[in-house]
Amino acid sequence: MTSKLAPEPAQGRRTPTRPGDRVFFGISFGAALVILLTLAGVAIFLTVEGIPGITASPDEVKSGLSFPSYVGPLVFGTLLAALIALVLSVPVSIGVALFISHFAPRRLSAAFGYVVDLLAAVPSVVYGAWGIIFLAPQITPFYRWLFENLGFIPLFAGPPSATGRTILTAGIVLAIMILPIMTAICREIFLQTPRLHQEAALALGATRWEMVRMAVFPYARSGIVSAAMLGLGRALGETMAVAMVLSPALVVTSNLISSTNPSTIAANIALSFPEASGLTVNSLIATGLVLFVITFAVNFAARAVVDRRKDFSGAN
Repeated sequence: MTSKLAPEPAQGRRTPTRPGDRVFFGISFGAALVILLTLAGVAIFLTVEGIPGITASPDEVKSGLSFPSYVGPLVFGTLLAALIALVLSVPVSIGVALFISHFAPRRLSAAFGYVVDLLAAVPSVVYGAWGIIFLAPQITPFYRWLFENLGFIPLFAGPPSATGRTILTAGIVLAIMILPIMTAICREIFLQTPRLHQEAALALGATRWEMVRMAVFPYARSGIVSAAMLGLGRALGETMAVAMVLSPALVVTSNLISSTNPSTIAANIALSFPEASGLTVNSLIATGLVLFVITFAVNFAARAVVDRRKDFSGAN
């Protein structure tokens, strides 16, 4: 004799859904579909309009160069400026986020958090104006010092720019621009570290810094990578600030303090597009396609890195 302790679920029965759930699902699915369609539309437009510029002969475009020779220095300048910004901003953003989340008093940390969030709302043209009016003249003596004391290093070979409008200045402006969003993401990741992990490290005799190094950083590693890649994506596509600060040329040079600087793709499009016509326009759109591919590759690589670490960090 058998007894049933609980009724068996009916075969094929589905969980009932409310009208609000169906509406929310439709809105969410529609938003995701719009994003994908927009991305596909941008890719198709850049490809269709850019192919004539890629295949154009040098005498048909304003630069007088073949497309590889034209886009090569721009890609180099874009990656160099973004790399400078990333190297300068990542340690600062981690330090500021760590101070706000674990070291500052609660009232002070809230005030710092508000200030950091407000910096993200400043338009890029304001950063560009600050860079060309204030930062460039003020940093010129530092460039002379670098040339006089570290001129044997190719990065500071000089001669130093008299105006301060160099690729290093543009990189500093970009670093300040991407600092708020990176700091905000790192701060939220640090605050999500399990309290028990931190208390366990402190109970075992760890100092505050040792607790951060052993409990917080391993948990937040993938989040830090995500913040860095998000900042890198913005630095790669920044236009106005770089166009205002930089004194560009189609060159490939690692000298960071001279007056001869490589340009970036976005800044070159902004500066050249108003006077472009014919196949020159297609050539500029083709450089935009190259920037699109670079940005996509960076985000794809970042996603791969995060997925490798998500089982051991706060991404899971």
